[in-house]
Amino acid sequence: MNSYIPYYSTNLRSPAVSFRQALLQGQAPDKGLYLPENIPTISREEIMALTGMDYYQIAYAISRKFLQGQLPDSDLLNIVKSAYDYQVPLEKIYDRKYVMRLDQGPTASFKDFAARMMGRLMQYYLNQDHSELLILTATSGDTGSAIANAFYGLDNIKVVVLFPEKEVTPRQRKQMTTLGRNIQIIGLQAKFDDCQTLVKQAFADPDLKNLPLSSANSINIGRLIPQIIYYFYAFIKLRSGNPDDEIIFSVPSGNFGDMMGGMLALRMGLPVSRFIIATNANNEFPLFVKTGKYQKIVPSLNCISSAMNVGHPSNLARMVALYRGSMDETGHISRLPDMARIRREIYAVSINDKQTRETIFNAYERYNLLLEPHGAVGWAGLQQFLQDNPELDDEERLLVSLETAHPAKFPEQIREILGFDPPLPPSLQGLEARPEQFDELPNEYEAFRNYLIKNYQK
Repeated sequence: MNSYIPYYSTNLRSPAVSFRQALLQGQAPDKGLYLPENIPTISREEIMALTGMDYYQIAYAISRKFLQGQLPDSDLLNIVKSAYDYQVPLEKIYDRKYVMRLDQGPTASFKDFAARMMGRLMQYYLNQDHSELLILTATSGDTGSAIANAFYGLDNIKVVVLFPEKEVTPRQRKQMTTLGRNIQIIGLQAKFDDCQTLVKQAFADPDLKNLPLSSANSINIGRLIPQIIYYFYAFIKLRSGNPDDEIIFSVPSGNFGDMMGGMLALRMGLPVSRFIIATNANNEFPLFVKTGKYQKIVPSLNCISSAMNVGHPSNLARMVALYRGSMDETGHISRLPDMARIRREIYAVSINDKQTRETIFNAYERYNLLLEPHGAVGWAGLQQFLQDNPELDDEERLLVSLETAHPAKFPEQIREILGFDPPLPPSLQGLEARPEQFDELPNEYEAFRNYLIKNYQK
C-alpha cells in the first residue's frame, strides 16, 4: 500500500503529493493543478479483455491504474459499483457515428460520473481520519447540481457553490437550491470565470487557513480520473473485430475537464486517432491551436450552451503541461507546448449560437436525434470535422460525440427550436414545486471571504 503515483503541480512550485492528498486539497498551494507524474498505460490486450464487462467493472480496471496503493482493491470496487448504477447509452445515428449519452445519472448530466465517484472517495478518506472538509466550487450550470447531489447529506462535508445568476437555466438552478442541509448556494451577478476566480483566491488566502478547504471543480484531479472511463467504455462497446480499429471523439468543451479526461485516456493507450474539441463562441482555444497565441476572453460570451461560457478554461494549464509546455493560473504561457503535436491530435472548432440552433433542428429532423445546446455543439463539431476532412468520412470510421446534459434541462431552447417540451427524466420530475433557498453576494472577494469566515470558521 506504500507504492503510489505522485501528483505534481502544473505551476511546479509545490511538492508532489499522493492521490489522497491531491484529492482532499483540490488545488495545489502554488495555485497550480495536480497531474500524475507518470500516466499509467493500458495495453491493447488489456482493453480487449474488458469486452462484455459492465460500466462499473471497466471503471474499476481503469481507475485502479491510478489509485493502486491508495486504497484496497475491494474498497475501490465497492465505490465504483455504488457510483455507477445507471445506464450509459450509445445511440447509433448512422454508419458508425454515435452519440454517447452521459445524461442518465441522478442530475441528468455528465458531471454525475465525476461527482459520484469523487464524493465517495472523499468520504472514504475523511471517515478514516475522522476529519471534515468544506468544498468550494464554482459552476456554469451542471457542476453545481452534480456536486450538491453527490455530497448532499454527508455529515463530514459541507459544500458552498457559487453560480452566475443570469447564466444558468431555472432547472439547473433548482437542482442546487432546493437541497439545503449541508449544501449552501450563492448567486453572483457575474460570469462563471468570476466565480472560479473567487474560489481560487479563497484557496490561496492565509486568512482562511483554518478552514478545511477543498474543491470539487474539475481543477480537482479527483474529477478527472472518473472522466477517463467513459472514453474507454465507448471504444470497448463499439470497437469492430479489426485489431487496428481506432476512434474519434467529439467533445463539447467549456472548462476542459471533459477534454482532459479524454487526453489522459489517449496517453494511457486508448486508440484515439483524433479529438474534436468543440467550443461555443468562446473560441480562445481554437484560436490558440490555430495561431499558437493564447488570449483569454474577458468577459466570457453568453451563449445558449451556458455551461461552456468560459473565457479561460482552468484545465488548459493541464493540457499545456501534457504537451510539455507551461501555463500558470492566469493564462500566461512561459513555455509553449508542442503545437505540432497538438494539431495532429486535436481538431479545434468554435460553434456559434446560430449553428447550435440549426444543429438541434437538423439533427432531430434528419435522424430523430434530440440534442440540447451543449451536445449540439459537439455534434456540429463532428459534422464540421467531416466536412473539413472528407477523406475520413467513410461508413467504417468510428466517431462518437458526447451528449453532456439531458435535453429536459433546457426546455426553453428545445421548445423554441423544435416546438415541444422534451420528456422529463425521473431526476427532474417535481423539481419546479420544490422551495428554493440561496444567498446572494456582490462580485467582490472580500465579501466572499467574510461570508466564509462568518458561516464556517469555528
